[in-house]
Amino acid sequence: MYAIVEIAGQQFKVEKDQKLYVHHLGAERGSVVEFDKVLLIDNDGKIIVGAPTISGAKVTAEVVTPLVKGEKVLVFHKKRRNGYRKLNGHRQHMTELKINNVVA
Repeated sequence: MYAIVEIAGQQFKVEKDQKLYVHHLGAERGSVVEFDKVLLIDNDGKIIVGAPTISGAKVTAEVVTPLVKGEKVLVFHKKRRNGYRKLNGHRQHMTELKINNVVA
């Protein structure tokens, strides 16, 4: 059984006992969060599609690590023939979740 759920503006395919990295939520370690924007559920071949969401369906998850930094992304700007070069780095703040339950 899996579900496609919208978390912090992004869509994720989730299953029970899966670990997932999402954009920073601001929740504390060990707290349980619920997501009710479930877009699709596949229950052993029986597919339920929401329009746009499925009413009564939710996904519960536990916060494993509240703040994790993602990989560094380098942003390089250059203007030719002007001697202009600029290098910036960015590391996105993430939250690690463990999916506890998918309720249809």
